[in-house]
Amino acid sequence: MRIFTAVLATETNTFSPICVDRRAFEASLYAAPGEHPETPTLCSAPITVGRRLAAEKGFDLIEGTAAWADPAGLVNRLTYENLRDEILGQLRAALPVDAVVLGLHGAMVADGYEDAEGDFLARVRAIVGPDILVCAELDPHSHLTAKRLAAANFFVYFKEFPHTDFVDRAEDLWRIALDTLAGRVKPVMSVFDCRMIDVYPTSRDPMRAFVDRIVKMEAHDPDILSISIVHGFMAGDVPEMGTKMVVITDGKPEKGVALARELGLDLFSRRGTFIMPQIDEREAVSRAMAATSGPVVIADVWDNPGGGTAGDATVLLAELLAQGATDTAAGTIWDPMAVQICMAAGEGAEIQLRFGAKSGPGTGNPIDGIVKVIRLVRNAEMRFGESFAPFGDSAHIRLDEIDIILNSTRAQSFDPSLFSAMGIDPTVKKILVIKSTNHFYASFARIAAEILYCSAGTPYPNNPARTAYRRAPRNIWPMVDNPHGMEQGAA
Repeated sequence: MRIFTAVLATETNTFSPICVDRRAFEASLYAAPGEHPETPTLCSAPITVGRRLAAEKGFDLIEGTAAWADPAGLVNRLTYENLRDEILGQLRAALPVDAVVLGLHGAMVADGYEDAEGDFLARVRAIVGPDILVCAELDPHSHLTAKRLAAANFFVYFKEFPHTDFVDRAEDLWRIALDTLAGRVKPVMSVFDCRMIDVYPTSRDPMRAFVDRIVKMEAHDPDILSISIVHGFMAGDVPEMGTKMVVITDGKPEKGVALARELGLDLFSRRGTFIMPQIDEREAVSRAMAATSGPVVIADVWDNPGGGTAGDATVLLAELLAQGATDTAAGTIWDPMAVQICMAAGEGAEIQLRFGAKSGPGTGNPIDGIVKVIRLVRNAEMRFGESFAPFGDSAHIRLDEIDIILNSTRAQSFDPSLFSAMGIDPTVKKILVIKSTNHFYASFARIAAEILYCSAGTPYPNNPARTAYRRAPRNIWPMVDNPHGMEQGAA
């Protein structure tokens, strides 16, 4: 048995000013066939899990290119086409194959390709023909389009947010694929459009209970092969943006359709209750400074590079300076030029530096001051679950008793090792400021005395009811109150 696998993934915030070219993929992950590291990145677990299963079960795994770029704005057209065609060429060379198992994200938008994954999957299907199994693992912060559904047999999405389960979901993907090839199951994918867009952290109820419920359903009903919630990605201005419910049954389409609808309407009935309560920067800093124990983690939730923003907003840092915060570490502020200046100055130097707030409106103002360069690290990285996330050449500077990490590769704050990599012990600080919506939670909750979710500035379009969409559907909540009408009562 011969199975082809490859990865092509990024998350596109169509409002972000940071465009993605090939260098962005190479800075995050670009691995030629067979050169993917043993540890997976967020969307490349199908390769590492596939390697193990191939060794155990004796099938041939033909690896294509693996390419992942950290979330940002529009992908350069030639970059997308060249990476796509590189993988498609590898697939043609691998024929005949029994299946294609892919790692995708699901929210990629390239110049000229509003539905990049739909384009890619349609071309894969055209190469292998109608009878070959095509499946993929995807991030739930994505779009599910009719074009993708027509091209693939089934999709499995991460269940957790933060995405701590991407390896587990790759295991599910391969289990269903191998059982299908062996004739043990016949996967049928059913989809319900929830006609809403929201943020669904699984670190708290009601989403925690909802995910636990579907996991139990998978475990106890032999007809159900997988259930996924496609959260949608509100910063992706595309026609099929929004939350979807996906149920894969073993040859039971009627059951799948009914269950997807039941779960989707249940989710819709809880709209507006999922996201974490947020406070502004003034209250967040005041509460953190008044706390009697630490560290207090302040999450700058909307300047999250994991959602495609630049990660250079200074609104929260300016408030810390204004209130005279001390014993504080902030990581990170993306400013490659400031990092270069610090690198040239060297460790121990005291220099006049302007940094941050260069990417666009809503990010605050640049910070000016005499800073001390404490530590410089080339190619810095932090942990993220079983893998590592690079944040590039970085500088640890100190300004008015606040330790600040400047980085050159945009990355959200996944793990406290972000600080320790730069010579800062995060466990002894009174206040830690990070940039992440919820991926930080699993690791930072282990050391935090308290976590505050802060909405500071507007680097991210975080209110769909007010966002100036041009392409996204307008007949979904919260753009309209109840697009399902009487259907809601059937939940």
